[in-house]
Amino acid sequence: MTVEADAGRLKGEADEPGWEVDPDDEWGVAVIATVGRQLKLRREAVGMRAAEFGAAVGYGEDLVYKIEGGKRIPRQEYLDRADEVLGAGGLIAATWEDVQRVRYPKKVRALREMEARAVELQLYDPLNIHGLLQTAEYAHGLLLMRRPAYTQDEVERFTSARMARKAVFERDPAPELSFVLEEWTLRRPLGGRAALRCQLEHLLELGRLRNVELQVMPMDREEHAGVDGGIEVLKFADGSGVGRSPVVANGRPVSEPRQLRILELRYGIIRAQALTPRESSAFIEQLLGET
Repeated sequence: MTVEADAGRLKGEADEPGWEVDPDDEWGVAVIATVGRQLKLRREAVGMRAAEFGAAVGYGEDLVYKIEGGKRIPRQEYLDRADEVLGAGGLIAATWEDVQRVRYPKKVRALREMEARAVELQLYDPLNIHGLLQTAEYAHGLLLMRRPAYTQDEVERFTSARMARKAVFERDPAPELSFVLEEWTLRRPLGGRAALRCQLEHLLELGRLRNVELQVMPMDREEHAGVDGGIEVLKFADGSGVGRSPVVANGRPVSEPRQLRILELRYGIIRAQALTPRESSAFIEQLLGET
């Protein structure tokens, strides 16, 4: 990252939203504090003041102090540039491997770890297009609508975290992914019609993957087994699984076989009531033409 010469100023907090450290995340706090301490020690070892170092990497002095004090999560570009300026021979840049493990909220990290291990995912969200299917623009617009409102930092961080979870589509071997989407979530132009068009195009692209099945639940259905809320079921290679739904264990994750069977039964009925994957793709294409 370099100094914005044409703008005549260094990057500060307003330019780098979404990277605050969660004080309740003990592991994350420890990792970021350690990285910040190493940055400070190396800067002092070469005799550079914070303002001088900030100018060299393209950041304001206040942000340098926050990163070194463990109050701010550094981006990869910052660490790479710091490594060059301080002549660390790759040691500072290598800390990105640790930083990226804790840069997202703790709950999101736990969910992402489970998704990374799952060999099969069954997902139904009655309120929104599922997070794993969202484009960055759609997710950003959706998070801006939450009330009470998220801070700008939270919106940026949660959007980034949601996009990181999409790595599940790039795994090899690929897991089996099944989604049921409500028709109304595909019609409401949250974030604007341009964002909705991009979102519909993205769904069609994902639906072409061999390991992904997208099904649409039409609004004109007279029977619907999903009226009690969303369903998430993740199955693992050892035969175990974990599921979640608002009507089972008050929405807490469950792994007990009897409770998982209830969730799988409901999900199976919902799938049977929805359009087939082929019909759903044609339906989404129709909606795209109308948008």
